[in-house]
Amino acid sequence: MKYPKYKKVLFCTDFSENADYAFEFAYGIAKRDDGLLYILHVIPGNPQEAFVERLIPRDIVEEIHKVIEEDTDKKYKERYIKKIDDSVKFEIVTKSGREDEEILEFTKQEEVDIIVMGTHGRTGTENVFFGSVAEKILRRSPFPVFIIPDRKKLERS
Repeated sequence: MKYPKYKKVLFCTDFSENADYAFEFAYGIAKRDDGLLYILHVIPGNPQEAFVERLIPRDIVEEIHKVIEEDTDKKYKERYIKKIDDSVKFEIVTKSGREDEEILEFTKQEEVDIIVMGTHGRTGTENVFFGSVAEKILRRSPFPVFIIPDRKKLERS
């Protein structure tokens, strides 16, 4: 049997510890298959942003966005880019909005072959109130999804 080749691997990160663990899988797949590794972070949209922009001067809002962008760039470099060797092609992508919608839009736009992401393993009430980005992606994605469970849960088993 021949396994599928994943030429476009999408790794989704929230910069959590488990996302860092999931990166190992996404990177491994991209390296094995000589694929392109997309590293995507979605900055959650603020539904009250228009309201906030009316109360806070525009230059301060722009400064906040600049600080967030610099922090995100620093996290990409420290957590992922420094671990990638020269043989692996990669692209950094940052979006803003609702995480699941932005991820799915990107997957369709780029026609990725597989999505790799971690989950925090929330259950019960916590999941009901916060929802799960991984679960939403898994339910709605037309592409294969590789969900990496919380490493801490694996270690306790």
